[in-house]
Amino acid sequence: MKEDYDVIVAGGSVSGLLAAREIASRGHSVLVLEEDSEIGTPEHCGGLVSIGAISRLGILPRNNVIQNQIKAAKICSPSRNFEINAVNQKVVVLERREFDKQIALQSTKLGANIRTKCSLRGTKYTANSSDKFFSVMTTDGLFRSRYFVDARGVSSLVQNDRSGILLAAQYEVYAPWIEKDTVIVEFDNVKYPGFFAWIIPTGEGSGKVGVAGKSINTARSLTCYLESKGSSFSVIRRIFAPIWVKGPIDEFINGRTVVIGDAAGQTKPTTAGGIYTCGLAGILAGRAITKAIESKNDDSLVSYPAGWTRIFGKEFRNMVLFRKLLERLDNNALDQMFSNINSMNIDTVSKTGNFDFHAVSIRKILSVTGLKIFKTVIGNESRRLL
Repeated sequence: MKEDYDVIVAGGSVSGLLAAREIASRGHSVLVLEEDSEIGTPEHCGGLVSIGAISRLGILPRNNVIQNQIKAAKICSPSRNFEINAVNQKVVVLERREFDKQIALQSTKLGANIRTKCSLRGTKYTANSSDKFFSVMTTDGLFRSRYFVDARGVSSLVQNDRSGILLAAQYEVYAPWIEKDTVIVEFDNVKYPGFFAWIIPTGEGSGKVGVAGKSINTARSLTCYLESKGSSFSVIRRIFAPIWVKGPIDEFINGRTVVIGDAAGQTKPTTAGGIYTCGLAGILAGRAITKAIESKNDDSLVSYPAGWTRIFGKEFRNMVLFRKLLERLDNNALDQMFSNINSMNIDTVSKTGNFDFHAVSIRKILSVTGLKIFKTVIGNESRRLL
């Protein structure tokens, strides 16, 4: 009996669609299952990425995909702040719904099949002397494939580990106080413990405003944040979604099951952003699966986790360490750390920083004397004990 597809991908976001694109580009049959009724919806992401990252993903964005260009980032503690010039980093804000649709178009032109409003019900793997295949149960019926790619997002992680999950809310807002080309990040470990509030401008007077944190009421927190900025604002869209900040899972491959994107914990532990880190995972996984199909050797699959870890492993370890530090600092310690930041380091990051690998920039910004960092942390721990 002929198999329905060489590969089935569960999840139609960036990582799943790019994996499908790579597989289809070599003439192999691939089916993408997307549980929502539209590719790119709901839009959980802030949409910040560099032009260089988009290019490395093999995408030349259409005019309606780029919403805005970012020139600066203002980073705030409760009573301190500093600003980074982001012009050299060429950061843009994407209209994620259109961006995902553009990748979907690339994939389908190469032969991929996409089914929307089609939910995964379960998989069963059968291996015997003559055949190896997945039986994939969906709301549209039963399909078969030789390989299965899990790109379903945070929902896959929640089933096994909730410790890396934070609650988040992001609204699309019209407000005169939104600066056109400046991203704002505000740390406050009372209001947003373990994370921050943010404003990502999509144009003059419009943007994506959000909050995330441990054990907070995100709707109430975001309403308070908006009201603190000014009485004049209009909310035109509301999105509530969990985010993952714990770093990558232990294993990206289990037999012929390949896990990518948010489902693999490949979003940044510092910001939960993942367009580039998850997108490149999809490309690497798609190429590894293609090699396995063509060589008839599943050992080829290991090139995906090896390649991703070689590019992002150290970066993610550093981001996890910074997150652990951030989670332990109270607001007094945050203010003290911000007051110790050297303006020369900020200038260096403005000129040479890399948005896609920002752990290096964080280290440079925070590279005050070891004694000052030590005093900040010790003072913080004393207050925690008291």
